[in-house]
Amino acid sequence: QVQLVEAGGGAVQSGGSLRLSCVASGSIGDNSCMAWFRQTPGKEREGVAAIGFVGGTSYADSVTGRFTIYKVKTKNTLYLQMNDLEPEDTAMYYCAATAQCPWSDRWLLPKEYHLWGQGTQVTVSS
Repeated sequence: QVQLVEAGGGAVQSGGSLRLSCVASGSIGDNSCMAWFRQTPGKEREGVAAIGFVGGTSYADSVTGRFTIYKVKTKNTLYLQMNDLEPEDTAMYYCAATAQCPWSDRWLLPKEYHLWGQGTQVTVSS
């Protein structure tokens, strides 16, 4: 089974930037979707950004204009560029993938994804 490994988390000050990466150990499929989710203790996992197999994207309202999701197919790698970070962005960030991309209105729902990474922590201080 394909494994997802995230990297790039860390501690930054408010207004700073980070770039997360997620490397897939193999091909997920031509109709796959990939996404980033985040979670803080005691809260449900929240969809942050997703990208479809032809490159369409979807973002949570809270990150629109600050975060950019993209992938490099030749490297089997998904990225999340995060700019203008806020303390509210502090969370464990998870990469996820599904071999069969659902309708775009479901791209930010955790239950649509069957492959998950272990997560990378992002901490933003004020």
